[in-house]
Amino acid sequence: MIAGFCALAVAELVAAVVRPEAGPVAAVGGAVIDRTPPALKDFAVRNFGTNDKLVLQLGILTLLAVFAMAVGVLALRHRLLGSAAVLVFGVVGAVAAAGRPEGHVSDALPSAVGAVVAAGVLYLLAGLLASPASGGTGGERDHGAFDRRRFVIVASAAAAASVGAGLLGRRLTSAVQAGAAASREDLVLPAPDAVAPPVPAGADLRIRGLSSFVTPNKDFYRVDTALVVPRVDAGEWRLRIHGKGVKRPLTLSFQDLLRREIVERDITLTCVSNEVGGPYVGNARWIGVRLADLLREAGVKPPSRGGPADQIVARSVDGMTIGTPVEDVMDGRDALLALGMNGEPLPFDHGFPVRMVVPGLYGYVSACKWIKDIELTTFDDYDAYWVKRSWSRQAPIKTESRIDTPRPFASPRAGTVPVAGVAWAQHRGVQRVEVRVDGGPWHTARLAAEDSRDTWRQWMWEWPATSGSHTLEVRATDRTGATQTDQRVGTVPNGATGWHSVVVDVS
Repeated sequence: MIAGFCALAVAELVAAVVRPEAGPVAAVGGAVIDRTPPALKDFAVRNFGTNDKLVLQLGILTLLAVFAMAVGVLALRHRLLGSAAVLVFGVVGAVAAAGRPEGHVSDALPSAVGAVVAAGVLYLLAGLLASPASGGTGGERDHGAFDRRRFVIVASAAAAASVGAGLLGRRLTSAVQAGAAASREDLVLPAPDAVAPPVPAGADLRIRGLSSFVTPNKDFYRVDTALVVPRVDAGEWRLRIHGKGVKRPLTLSFQDLLRREIVERDITLTCVSNEVGGPYVGNARWIGVRLADLLREAGVKPPSRGGPADQIVARSVDGMTIGTPVEDVMDGRDALLALGMNGEPLPFDHGFPVRMVVPGLYGYVSACKWIKDIELTTFDDYDAYWVKRSWSRQAPIKTESRIDTPRPFASPRAGTVPVAGVAWAQHRGVQRVEVRVDGGPWHTARLAAEDSRDTWRQWMWEWPATSGSHTLEVRATDRTGATQTDQRVGTVPNGATGWHSVVVDVS
């Protein structure tokens, strides 16, 4: 266990010099995520929510601890075999790190160096345990004992050195990331040139238990594969636009974006992993630059106008690839390279310094965070990250609705009970929301004022509740006249469907 602790601590110290994402836990965890079947990934998101990454990391550490104990037992009998096993495990971490989509050969160093140190520590400590202690009578040696004092001193020294290496690694990592943090803290967002219309007074019904119209940054959902959140210095950030049909390739800095027309818009985002009635949907006010303007400047034409590329492949600094239809980005909707969120620079968790926001599309085909590269290509020529893992190439957001209050298994009193929630059909708009009780007739809910067709819409129905157990269901109809289906379908391959329902016990 001490040798395993040495491996992780030394690896973290080396990763601070190479890059934090190259640490063995992050690298192996990333490799596990890359190879996780969609059904298992959905299970993790559904059951652990935004703690899914923490659960994965704890699982990796637990397995490492079990492995360390097993190797320790082996080393007591065969020191060289035990040390060799540690080296083999280090090779696994090194290969995982270097083999990541954004990986470099140097990313193998943390796992490799950590394993070499751990193998040496294990060999030394196992040797001390096997060494007989001096003593006994008449100068005889007791072959059933070992030099406990020497072992404790060496083991304690190794543990202390590991703690020091780990703390130094954390300090160095913080120092490396300080530039990115300072660039965000020093950033003053410009006043938008195209200001968002004011939110209508009746857009937020302000009902207890109902999601607020604007989701605070701290409460906005986060679903991604990054075990270590990238921290990019805005001053060093660059975006490259290139590929098929690009007549004038562009390389843009953050300051280049600030000098362009800044657009402010309210847009609701939804994750394709959102189960019926789930929490992975939120509304924010974004500011940024229209992506279509940049594409036109680069000479890009949509397929409807003869352009050869029908897919934008956006690449993140952590290696994620997101495939977005060129036609959707250039059809007039407010597809943005976002710089700010709810009046402040993007939080690191949500993509600072720049991310994509495209209304009407699920995040896995539109919302690339920490973006660094845009390549124009075709869907036939390239499958992005999630498409390779059984998700659809194109995924417009489906019309959905959710009951926020009363909560499942709540016990309201008989009488008038407000039933309220949110509905969304981004880029189409919500036309009607209906609620029914125990499979009875549908009742039309009162809709809050509509901000735009790209945002969700609150709704409320006053229910004359009677005593007993009741099931409430909700459905929405968008402005194309399409009503959400009652057919329950899981999130794979392009989003869940079905009516959200809650059971309550009225007293």
